[in-house]
Amino acid sequence: MSRSINASLLSALTADSVEPYLAIDLDFDTEALYVWTGYGDKLIGANTYLGAGQLLSVGGLQEVSDLAAKSVTLTLSGMDETILNMALTENYQRRSCTIRLGEMSRPETVILFEGFMNTMSISDDGGQSVISLTVESKLISLEKSSNRRYTHDNHQSRYSGDTFFAYVADIQDKEIIWGREND
Repeated sequence: MSRSINASLLSALTADSVEPYLAIDLDFDTEALYVWTGYGDKLIGANTYLGAGQLLSVGGLQEVSDLAAKSVTLTLSGMDETILNMALTENYQRRSCTIRLGEMSRPETVILFEGFMNTMSISDDGGQSVISLTVESKLISLEKSSNRRYTHDNHQSRYSGDTFFAYVADIQDKEIIWGREND
């Protein structure tokens, strides 16, 4: 997939010495969680990202040339109680997730992956909790069937007053004479 990268960020990423990082936006139901793969807090745009360092890993992130729906697995271990509580109590399914790539010397980032949070598993061995979250690509919505029906009632639920499907029931069994004389 082609993407536009800021010239300043591109020059930083192609330099001899590079310090890349990943920043992740997780849009939970009541509030967003922002984490990054460095240490300490980092201001990116208008958001403050919590440093997770080695406690955050991203698996399955790959660049593909076709329009295949891929998934990414985020693993967060050893985080404080507030993040664990958020993982246990918040609505997360079908909520958005964005993974960004940045370089320490530049404020710009580029979006590597956008998708929806799907499944979360939490394992606790008594010493630390490990949260594993699967994020599906936005393209997964193309593989799902629609619940919409081509009926007058269903059309009215979306476009009240539009009579586009009003006469479909009347003409479904009507014989149409085409290319021959009428009897």
